[in-house]
Amino acid sequence: MAKHPKICAIIPTYNNGSTLAQVIDAVLERMPDVIVVNDGSTDNTENILKQYEGKIEVVDYIKNRGKGYALGRGFDRAEQSGYTHAITIDSDGQHDAGDIPLFLSAAGENPDTLLVGNRNLVQDNMPAKNTFANRFSNFWFTLQTAYRLPDTQSGYRLYPLQKMKRMRPVTSRYEAELEILVRCAWRKIKIRSIPIHVFYAPKNERVTHFRPGIDFARISLLNTVFVFLAVVYGYPSMGIRYLIHKKNG
Repeated sequence: MAKHPKICAIIPTYNNGSTLAQVIDAVLERMPDVIVVNDGSTDNTENILKQYEGKIEVVDYIKNRGKGYALGRGFDRAEQSGYTHAITIDSDGQHDAGDIPLFLSAAGENPDTLLVGNRNLVQDNMPAKNTFANRFSNFWFTLQTAYRLPDTQSGYRLYPLQKMKRMRPVTSRYEAELEILVRCAWRKIKIRSIPIHVFYAPKNERVTHFRPGIDFARISLLNTVFVFLAVVYGYPSMGIRYLIHKKNG
């Protein structure tokens, strides 16, 4: 792993034209290297991104493919551009770019670690379905990996791309972030939580592309598959990696 991590921010976006510029500006104030993945937006996103020509990198494609696919494309561009790490931040304004220095500092001290933002799940305007979904996800993550995390659904993360060795999500939508987390745990990549701030707009102002029925079903199916894979691959793989690490001192 590089002694001095080269870190970029990846902002996947889909029809968040009302908040995108604000998020990009806030991120650019804290770090100069930004990749925006336009996941087939049909609003004014394209025009907004033109205003940042020469200031950011843009990955653009016509058809909406989902957040998991967008993250994969962002990781590809980051590695092609020589970055060793990537901070992922949502474009809907819920993540506070002021927390970026926390990720940068932690990455400097723990360059091989996947850092996961830990939200305050009892704060005002936190949707009740988010709290339930996160507890549900935390339970299955622990069952599949034997690791405990307080917030497995936070998309505000710092990924150690070099350590992940071109790992890309197989799933294409919201379940992809849980998938990556589980696969990193099986690979014995260290995972650490750091406290972050989060802002949820009032319900009548909130823009979300999460489809409760379909996306929750996809996440449930992924968890079912991962429970099986944990038995036949995940736990044996972690055991072998532990023994190899112990043997090598």
